[in-house]
Amino acid sequence: MTARSSSSASPVTQALILAGGQATRLRPYTDTRPKAMVEVAGRPIIDYQLEWLTEHGVEQVVVSCGYKAEVLREHLDARRSGPEITLLVEDEPLGRGGALRYASSGLRDQDAPYFALNGDVLTWFPLDEFTAHHRDRGGAATLALAQFRTTWGIVDVDDEDRIEGFTQSPLLPVWINAGVYLFEPEITPLLPTKGDHESSTFPDLAKEGRLTAYRIDGFWRGVDTAKDVKEAGAEITAMRDAG
Repeated sequence: MTARSSSSASPVTQALILAGGQATRLRPYTDTRPKAMVEVAGRPIIDYQLEWLTEHGVEQVVVSCGYKAEVLREHLDARRSGPEITLLVEDEPLGRGGALRYASSGLRDQDAPYFALNGDVLTWFPLDEFTAHHRDRGGAATLALAQFRTTWGIVDVDDEDRIEGFTQSPLLPVWINAGVYLFEPEITPLLPTKGDHESSTFPDLAKEGRLTAYRIDGFWRGVDTAKDVKEAGAEITAMRDAG
């Protein structure tokens, strides 16, 4: 690989959370709040994310927001524990890539690597292992990948076209972008000032062999629709009860 990666064994201590966007598919939950403030099993998504980051040594989190920013600001100002939080409000929608670049301007250490999270994902996996994997592979950016779970039921059919059974919403042997990244500082100027990094920065990095992957072995859930809110809430409640 030609990419340069940080060789330090020190943990990554800063992160970005993208909490902008109107999330129209999550209405009516987002009629009065941004997506990151939607409650799943009684807690806002962003609280789960901040707690997870704190448990893995993150000391500063920059939150980029726009839609209903005042709701998010009031909530974050009321927190009494966790990392230092810097809130940056977009004057206009910048797209996910533009929002990442904008949020990075609030990081305390511009020369250090950082995590980045989409504001609509719930996940728990060891960030120290994620970091070690990133450094071992030598990439400039590492994407966490989640195994794809279809929303459709699968029909099991034998060679004689007899239906043997049904499997509801199984995991499929393909991987999707989980919305959690680890970036070296050299990535920041490669992000678009406006637009989507997944259609610009990431394809370019992949062609250059500078983009690596980490497969999540653990809980991951994207929260894009009202159905996701209910299903993720049920999963988290079941995990709490079992633990």
